[in-house]
Amino acid sequence: MVMPSTVIASMKYDPASLTLRVVYVSGMVYDYHDVPPGVYESMRRATSKGRFLNRHIKGHYPFEKVG
Repeated sequence: MVMPSTVIASMKYDPASLTLRVVYVSGMVYDYHDVPPGVYESMRRATSKGRFLNRHIKGHYPFEKVG
């Protein structure tokens, strides 16, 4: 999913593995693990994806830098 954001270039969610992949405008790519589908849906609907990420994803779910 591509969206207008000053921080996030795109994001993709895999419901089978509960993994949220976030591609930042800077080019860095992170996978956030064990993200429930409802949290992803809330982020998808959020007016500010970056703000939602900072408040509800970062620090709440394990992650790894993949690119």
